[in-house]
Amino acid sequence: MEYFVFYCLALCLVVFGVAKAFHSIWWKPISVERHLKRQGIRGNAYKPLVGDVKEYVRMMTEAWSTPMNLDHQIVQRVDPFTAVNAEKYGKISMCWFGTSPRLIVKDPEMMKEVLTNKVGSFEKPPLSPLILTLTRGLTTLKGNEWAKHKRIINPAFHLERLKGMMAAFNISCSNMIEEWKEKAANQDSVEVDVWPELQRLTGDVISRAAFGSNFEEGKKIFEHLKQLTLLTLEAMQTLYLPGFRFIPTAKNRKRERLNKEIKTMIRSLILRKESSMSNQEDNADDLLSLLLQSKKKENQQEGDGLTIDEVMEECKQFYLAGQETTASLLIWTVIVLAMHSDWQEKARQEVLQFCGKNEPTFESLNHFKIVTMILYEVLRLYPPVIGQYQHTYAEIKIGEVLIPAGIDVTLPTLLIHHDPEYWGEDAEQFKPERFASGVSKASKDQLAFFPFGWGPRTCIGQNFAMLEAKVALAMILQNFSFQLSPSYAHAPHTVMTLQPQHGAQLILHQL
Repeated sequence: MEYFVFYCLALCLVVFGVAKAFHSIWWKPISVERHLKRQGIRGNAYKPLVGDVKEYVRMMTEAWSTPMNLDHQIVQRVDPFTAVNAEKYGKISMCWFGTSPRLIVKDPEMMKEVLTNKVGSFEKPPLSPLILTLTRGLTTLKGNEWAKHKRIINPAFHLERLKGMMAAFNISCSNMIEEWKEKAANQDSVEVDVWPELQRLTGDVISRAAFGSNFEEGKKIFEHLKQLTLLTLEAMQTLYLPGFRFIPTAKNRKRERLNKEIKTMIRSLILRKESSMSNQEDNADDLLSLLLQSKKKENQQEGDGLTIDEVMEECKQFYLAGQETTASLLIWTVIVLAMHSDWQEKARQEVLQFCGKNEPTFESLNHFKIVTMILYEVLRLYPPVIGQYQHTYAEIKIGEVLIPAGIDVTLPTLLIHHDPEYWGEDAEQFKPERFASGVSKASKDQLAFFPFGWGPRTCIGQNFAMLEAKVALAMILQNFSFQLSPSYAHAPHTVMTLQPQHGAQLILHQL
């Protein structure tokens, strides 16, 4: 009798497992596919388990295997799968990442509707545990928790605080310029791969803005964080097996060690910062001070501020979100200006007109019209973040499409930015003058420019990034003219942000 009960129980478990697997691998995907097809949404047919992953990887590998022509037609190289899918199936198309259905929405009006929708319907997609190990800051949060963090962090990017950061921007940029001058000493010109140089610059700026007088310690923290990021991205490029990150492999142990060391360093820095603030030895102008003021509120009123662990995560997030995106904007700006020497000279003359050879001031930056037009056009052609990603946590109607819960949604910023329908037949050309009358009049659809997102999810640091980029570009133009080196290979690709795959070798001429 006992054997019979055991046998029945085991059989029930097997049947339940098979039924569950059948539901997730076949029944649910097919049901979603039929539901979307009935609404006229087309896409590749569902392939059990793998979906379109193999094709996605094949197309990406092939596109990234060789550099491209020296022009701005980068869509097919950077994101070939999304481009082909949208071209083949229209503005709203469907694809599959494993058993997960994904909608590609290449329509500005619908993109805006997704990004401005009420909290709870559209949120960030479920993230890999590897990403959550790296950071649990603002961009990874959802719902009320996200709203709370944004409310607390927002004041760090108000106009008056940004004015106060000008000194940090100028110091970091001056240091980089002096290093370039030393490399070019006693020479008519010098070749420099400016990609790692600009990454170091933006890391230095973030360190000063986040940690103030403790920026040197902040730089050490960020150096560790960069190593952790590279290891995490490497792990994410392989097939992820649940629980594998806990197996003590060499790389898993190194990730764990780096994570612990980062937390220890930040915690130590926080304790010293709190002490200096309580003794009124700190002017409390940096991000860490602002977050610690919030932590103090948390102690006074439950749930009103950030815990010490949340402060640590936001410090990491500030670096991850701010350093690479601004570096991406700067690197493509100097590459594009090296390709278009006429616009480089126009920008230089504007900088000299309002700054001369002096360091830029907040007031002088406000007069930069040509520089601003150039930065916007670079953001259009080479957006640091090529797409935005959302997930439906409840059934919702967008436009005429009823989207069930559990659907990933891709908003392909890069494709919209290069679409002739919105930007004209010269969409693939570098024409900063299209922004002469501002962003709203640059395209046929005023919603077709999404470099920093839209609505409540607009990048909180966009003004910080633009200010930093203007200062850096102005100081480079004041001191150097530049052109592409013969060794430069034009190869945009994505590693979290849009980056030059083989570096950015420029010939610098000191002025």
